[in-house]
Amino acid sequence: MNTHRPLAPSRPASHGRRRLLAAGALAWLGALPAARADAAVGPVTPAVTAPALPLRRHDGAAPTLAAQLRGTPTAVQLMFTGCSTVCPIQGALFAALQAALPAERDAAARLLSLSIDPLADDPAALSAWLRRFGAGPAWSAAAPAPAALDPMLSLFRGGVAAGDRHTGQVYVFDRQARLVWRTSELPPAAEVLAALRRVA
Repeated sequence: MNTHRPLAPSRPASHGRRRLLAAGALAWLGALPAARADAAVGPVTPAVTAPALPLRRHDGAAPTLAAQLRGTPTAVQLMFTGCSTVCPIQGALFAALQAALPAERDAAARLLSLSIDPLADDPAALSAWLRRFGAGPAWSAAAPAPAALDPMLSLFRGGVAAGDRHTGQVYVFDRQARLVWRTSELPPAAEVLAALRRVA
């Protein structure tokens, strides 16, 4: 696993620059070949309640996964800060999604970047990830305790084992911390917004 960390900018990018970067990355995404998703796409039936797995957030808080997801519809992406291939595209997707959410009616939704590299992704690394993409207060990042990584991945994969732990899918949870929707691999922001609207 590549653990090289990108340098964080010395100051947050301007709102216009963030939109431009997100648009460029998403345009590039449209030219990528389709990747195989780790699990089924669409509604999760029956919905699966997130377990109380321990997390460490970018701000040092230590909620469980269930507590982090409860109360507000949440879109979750799996990533790690040392990734230099797919993860920056995922960050750009969430930046575009964040920009689109205020325009949505009743858009009470959260974004969560969830690391699959708990040994390297401490709060400082996760904070740098969020700064890199201009994350606002509704976007957080966290990593599971090392022992909780495999159970966490089992939740997102629907119990399907796979050699590669990384996926570009986005996972949508309802207010009861239940996984209710899996998007396609590296989805457009509009697909995630539509799933969040279903939950809201």
